Amino acid sequence: MGSERVEIVEVGPRDGLQNEDRVLSVQDRIELVDRAVEAGVRRIEAVSFVHPARVPQMAGAEEVMAGVRRVPGVRHIGLVLNRRGLERAVAAGVGEVNVAVPATDGFCTRNQGRTVGEMLDALAGIDAELAGTGLPLSVTVSTAFGCPFEGEVDPERVVEVVRRIAGTGAVEIALADTIGVGVPRQVRDLVRRVAEVADGRALRCHFHNTRNTGYANALAAVEEGVGVLDSSLGGFGGCPFAPAATGNIATEDLLYLLHRSGFETGVDLSAAAALGEWMGGRLGRRPPAYLGRAGGFPAS
Repeated sequence: MGSERVEIVEVGPRDGLQNEDRVLSVQDRIELVDRAVEAGVRRIEAVSFVHPARVPQMAGAEEVMAGVRRVPGVRHIGLVLNRRGLERAVAAGVGEVNVAVPATDGFCTRNQGRTVGEMLDALAGIDAELAGTGLPLSVTVSTAFGCPFEGEVDPERVVEVVRRIAGTGAVEIALADTIGVGVPRQVRDLVRRVAEVADGRALRCHFHNTRNTGYANALAAVEEGVGVLDSSLGGFGGCPFAPAATGNIATEDLLYLLHRSGFETGVDLSAAAALGEWMGGRLGRRPPAYLGRAGGFPAS
């Protein structure tokens, strides 16, 4: 197997909420972030600095960042897509900047209003602006396993995007299955290919359970040596610009899988399950996650 320690990046406050009909208040979002930290999460995607007209669920990013408790060793991640977003993120005091670079023009133009090549150029500009700030940069390659507009994605296309990202100061590169079409064999193949051109950078994976393969994919990634996984409390999530891009893998269900498989995460399973249920109450619907219903095993 891979590393005995797997780091969880909690994406519920951003990716988990951005496609929900009900918009949570700033105070609820602050509580969600703080309670995730209390549960043991040490990296959390707290906000995104995008135009609120595009994603109204993410309005008030500065207010969220101003309200969260600052805990030593915890990094609050802000998603940015351009220099204006970067300026806002730095001013708000994020602990890490994440940039999304799709693998396909079809998704990139609809989601970010530019081609992949143009987004890579924007990434280079963001990287240059970050130089000397001490803020770590991570980059997520979205639609790495399939695109809602272009269909199958050639692995070599993803490899080339990663090769370009490896020319920046990014400390971590994530492969994202934005629409949940990947399978374990594909995950193992792509992780191996990307590792060859990532120039030693840490690899992270982001899976959706749209077609019920997300947890199998997560385990395949870990067994291939990936040490960091994204997940969303309650299993909420999705992309408003990708048809049928339903929920992320649930943090509590992923914890159960990893802990029972012999991996450590530092995140409390019961606290995560309770928080997923809390999110469901705030959002007015049942969480897709199962742990809140079934409980852990053996029962504590």
